[in-house]
Amino acid sequence: MTSQRRDLVLLSGGLDSTTALALRHEHCTARLAVSVYYGQRHARELEAAAKVAAHYGVELRIVDLTAWGQHLTGSALTDPEVAVPHGQYDSPTMAATVVPNRNATFLMAAAGIAQAVGCTHVVTAVHAGDHPVYSDCRPEFVDAARRTVELGTDGAVTVDAPFVTMSKTAIVARGFDLNAPLDLTWSCYEGRQAHCGQCGTCVERREAFTEAGVIDPTRYEVAA
Repeated sequence: MTSQRRDLVLLSGGLDSTTALALRHEHCTARLAVSVYYGQRHARELEAAAKVAAHYGVELRIVDLTAWGQHLTGSALTDPEVAVPHGQYDSPTMAATVVPNRNATFLMAAAGIAQAVGCTHVVTAVHAGDHPVYSDCRPEFVDAARRTVELGTDGAVTVDAPFVTMSKTAIVARGFDLNAPLDLTWSCYEGRQAHCGQCGTCVERREAFTEAGVIDPTRYEVAA
């Protein structure tokens, strides 16, 4: 690894990745943001990512993986035949939102871009709250992905997951402390004008703001 750190941040447009970008911007190492369009249910998160990147004056590149995403049937995020689950963000409910091997695909694609443009770190905002549901958000996965990226780039690029042991509540609190534009972020699995307030990720988002003691700037269609 080179001594001068240069970060490529995977930016979904949600709370976690926005806070990750805010963190790397604070340390003056954010060089590029990458969002992935993989045929997800709606493009609201990509619109949010563009606003967040513009807020920080960081270039945003969109990687088009729609051809790959077309094969990922059975997930509520890629398959219109699967209903978006509502209610608490727990394992039985949210299993329908698993996109097979999504983070591995994103990280490897981002690592190639990072090496090509001279970035040294790929920053992913996976966090502890996702561990029970998403196998590609767990520490052992991150460790393996880091090793794979380092091997695949001959040590030129590594993976950084600053929130892998943190809760969503702690991330919201960190984002608030960093003055991150949390009002620009998008979490809802529905692609409406406002957050639906009922899907699992909306419930988790609202709870995180409440538990962090931070004013929630989100407009929800359904009140708590």
